[in-house]
Amino acid sequence: MPNEQDIYEEHVLDHYEDPYHRGTLESASHMHEGNNPLCGDRIVITLKLDDSGKVAEAWFEGEGCVISQASASMLIERMEGKTIEEVKAFTAEEMLELFGPKLTPNRQKCCLLSWKILQSALHSPIDEDGDSSAPGGPSLGEEQ
Repeated sequence: MPNEQDIYEEHVLDHYEDPYHRGTLESASHMHEGNNPLCGDRIVITLKLDDSGKVAEAWFEGEGCVISQASASMLIERMEGKTIEEVKAFTAEEMLELFGPKLTPNRQKCCLLSWKILQSALHSPIDEDGDSSAPGGPSLGEEQ
């Protein structure tokens, strides 16, 4: 397994220090939020889907470790302009490949958090009051 420094390759640090579309998308049509209580990561993904079924814009906001925040930036950059079907077809394995360095199973959870939230965001339209219709519930790893 790589040591801690090996997982922070240059492209990872670039996305962490200068993230792509970090912030809130005011004109979002879809939104979902999630966290990983084991690591303290929290991510909110907002999407604007256009009439042709493409991701016109994607933004994220959050806090957490380098892996969770850099992987969210990479994912948002990769998914803009994709169709809903292409986003749904993007697998967890592809997300880990996009990130790059091999990760321990616990670190993989940090990397995959934004991927899971993005998949949920596709099914979480925002109503006219600005609220997501996504059902609430426990976060990753929480007991019910």
